[in-house]
Amino acid sequence: MSNGIVSIRLTVPGGAVTNITYNGSDNLLLPEDKEADRGHWNIVWNMTERGKIIDNLEGTSYKVIVQNENQTEISFTRTWTVGSSNAPLNVDKRFVMLRDSPGFYSYTVLERLKGWPVFDLENGRMVFKLDGNMFDYMAMSDVRQRYMPTSEDRENGEKLEYKEAVLLTNPSNPDFKGEVDDKYLYSCDNKDNKVHGWVSSNLSLGFWMITPSNEFRSGGPLKQDLTSHVGPTVLSVFISTHYAGVDLALKFESQEYWKKVLGPVFIYLNSDASAKTNPSVLWSDAKKRMLEEVASWPYSFPNSKEFVKSEQRGAFSGQLLVQDRFVHKKAVPASSSYVGLAPPGEAGSWQFESKGYQFWTQTDENGSFSIKNVLPGNYSLFAWVPGFVGDYKHASDITITPGSDIQTTNVVFDAPRNGPTLWELGIPDRSAAEFFIPDPDSRFKIHQYKQPVEKFRQYGLWARFGELYPQKDLVFTIGSSNYSQDWFFSQVTRNVGGQYVGTTWQILFDLKNVDKTGNYTLQLALASIHYAELQVRFNNPNSAPHFTTGVIGKDNAIARHGIRGLYRFYTIPVHGSSLLVGTNTIFLTQTQIQSPFVEVMYDYIRLEGPTVSD
Repeated sequence: MSNGIVSIRLTVPGGAVTNITYNGSDNLLLPEDKEADRGHWNIVWNMTERGKIIDNLEGTSYKVIVQNENQTEISFTRTWTVGSSNAPLNVDKRFVMLRDSPGFYSYTVLERLKGWPVFDLENGRMVFKLDGNMFDYMAMSDVRQRYMPTSEDRENGEKLEYKEAVLLTNPSNPDFKGEVDDKYLYSCDNKDNKVHGWVSSNLSLGFWMITPSNEFRSGGPLKQDLTSHVGPTVLSVFISTHYAGVDLALKFESQEYWKKVLGPVFIYLNSDASAKTNPSVLWSDAKKRMLEEVASWPYSFPNSKEFVKSEQRGAFSGQLLVQDRFVHKKAVPASSSYVGLAPPGEAGSWQFESKGYQFWTQTDENGSFSIKNVLPGNYSLFAWVPGFVGDYKHASDITITPGSDIQTTNVVFDAPRNGPTLWELGIPDRSAAEFFIPDPDSRFKIHQYKQPVEKFRQYGLWARFGELYPQKDLVFTIGSSNYSQDWFFSQVTRNVGGQYVGTTWQILFDLKNVDKTGNYTLQLALASIHYAELQVRFNNPNSAPHFTTGVIGKDNAIARHGIRGLYRFYTIPVHGSSLLVGTNTIFLTQTQIQSPFVEVMYDYIRLEGPTVSD
């Protein structure tokens, strides 16, 4: 396929991209790689008796759908048959090239029929492996962009506690010596993951992945995933269990029908002579192009009947208010809140949703929101409000029909609350970023970006807790301790003589009066948890737990340099007989000891006084 600007070569009938050129350049893809692995779609699926399997979704037939002076669209298809070793899915993989466009589009339609074998789908993505002799600079945000180490630098480096993390000991660029390279350093929230890629400073050429919509991605706006990394590799991830675990895998039942359109995404190429000395100029241009693509969504050109065009979609708008009678007497506009339509479920179920589509937006200063271009179907209306705990779900589901424009009123989030605040710890924002984050071990050099990146994006921070608290665990005193300095951002295990042990943190607080017959409440919000059990006790560390989460979570956030995973919220009743006049202690015990990556990240903790009725 060629339009005089961009040329791509695809395998027949498989539909893998083997060659990409821009304005007469050499092939931009890695020549040493197998042809079918240079640019391709793939999934990771799992059947109990076979384990995890990577399937590149190679077609068995192809067809030119459109070929005229304005557009070419080619379809590569595969139909599953009984006895096939492929994933039990029908595949329709499309590539689209438009006239005068500096790039090309790709999307895939996956379909599972009733009665087909039961399996799990853990990962779905598009991958490009670029020529490392060309591309040397990577960008995925205004801050996180830099000249990068090479694959050879990784091969010659020191493997650290997991295979993705490598200490650069003898890199080709000596400035990188002592840095850690790890693809998870470049992860990004779905809401922010719209464009990323690589620049060849020598050729003054950029290669960018633009994802104009999140509607087909799993897990909602806060789901984190990979972007670009050393290879050079460029990804667009649609389905994954990263920062969430198998809770986000698609689990199909025998009689379940499923179909989903992933994409289109846009592979954008650009050039500017000044990029030889200032590669960031191509990032700035790619951002502008991304905004154009977002404004054009949903695209009008895809020829698959499964891709729903704008005129066949609907809209939903309204105003979100939040009510907390101990903060405001009346409901107030929920500004900067996240509001979304997702498949029907319980409050907060959207973050576990991966089979269907989701449509999210943020409210303005008046709490007003507008969600456009929603696919027809039945949805629950969800929301969460920064500064307040818990999740909102509208009492009735929303039905979107083609051309509908629904305006709703009386959307009020009654935030969880039983009594007045006696004390609070942290900020309810589904993140542990406000807590103390240490500097990394001195043997790991921090890359000096033009502007500092978030402190949690460093390797090895889990080990720093044991170094800062070598014998005794953390003790936090309400009224004198400062959570930004005295509350470590993740409750992890401690290495004692080569063995990992659980930890017990304490919160000390004074009460001048206690209603011994009253009902108090501990509101506990977790930003992440990984193979951990959190037990809560009041005033007696040896008593039976007042509350336990049980062993839960597979977020793996701290190992992957994250500050959140799946949000979990608990309202814990506390009888007044458990409290004392004077000094009280809450014991937070994490019991599991499997690895250094067992962790609990807190979002927010609040103790409320006796229950107050309206």
